[in-house]
Amino acid sequence: MNEERYILFDQYLEGELTAEQKNDFEKQLKDDVQFASEFETFKSVQLQLQNKFGFEEEREAFKENLNQISEEYFNKKPKVIGLKPWYLAVAASVAVMFGLFFFNYNQNPVFADYNHPEQASFAERGSEDGPLKNAEKEFNAKRYSLAIPFFEEVLAKGKTPEIQYYYGVSLLEESHYLKAEAVFNEVKAGNSVYKEKAIWYLALSKLKQRDYESCKEILQTISQDYEDYDEVQLLLDELD
Repeated sequence: MNEERYILFDQYLEGELTAEQKNDFEKQLKDDVQFASEFETFKSVQLQLQNKFGFEEEREAFKENLNQISEEYFNKKPKVIGLKPWYLAVAASVAVMFGLFFFNYNQNPVFADYNHPEQASFAERGSEDGPLKNAEKEFNAKRYSLAIPFFEEVLAKGKTPEIQYYYGVSLLEESHYLKAEAVFNEVKAGNSVYKEKAIWYLALSKLKQRDYESCKEILQTISQDYEDYDEVQLLLDELD
């Protein structure tokens, strides 16, 4: 991944793209699996940086390191774009690429490695322009912030474990942890086919928050009959 792509990711997250640029970006997210994967990794690194550098003094110290790294590796293409506090994600990935490991980034498993939401398919039960169809469309395009209000509109008329599950995934993608976990716990309390999936995503919520101990405890409650138990075991092994 190059510097220009990092800048694009950062500008999208900061809401600095024009409407046309944002549409192009989201279309590429939908059509380009590699691009979408790199964007998810970028967001994950950014979240770790926000947690790691919560104090201004530490942020400033790290920004100085970033300037040095940028001069060394990117000096062939001078940039006029100012450095933002969370543009530190560039330095994090550069550090990983060159084996510097400033953050011991690979020491623990990360959310992006295990977050593989399945595609939603509600079309046969909703009109072509209804909230259920729109929720499906936005979810499958990974535009979770847009999917959430459509899911809420559907759930206001009646709850089903399936819709709750996809709603919970959307909330987690947008880092609404408390709301997501409340939804998953409600699905977990039932006996639908989404029960184990909800427990898995409860564990992933803890993983995304880097609460590794809670993540491990939840994983240990998942039945070995769960269809994706191989991933459960793999994550447990990484957490040991």
